[in-house]
Amino acid sequence: MAGMFELFNDEESGFRFRITAPDGTVMAVSRSFPDKPSAVAGIKAVREYAGMGHIADLCRKLPGTPTFS
Repeated sequence: MAGMFELFNDEESGFRFRITAPDGTVMAVSRSFPDKPSAVAGIKAVREYAGMGHIADLCRKLPGTPTFS
């Protein structure tokens, strides 16, 4: 079973989406969009660009911590 994109209204009546795992865990929440078509376009962009995205490790180096490339 795949995760899901859920569209919802935020507290300021903007439109957001969240990505949920198959078990319902919220994995990410979008920024606020001014209208529903913009939020749907945001979902399409995430689907297109994040599927095989690279990891940019911006964390401070700690001894013994693995790095990602």
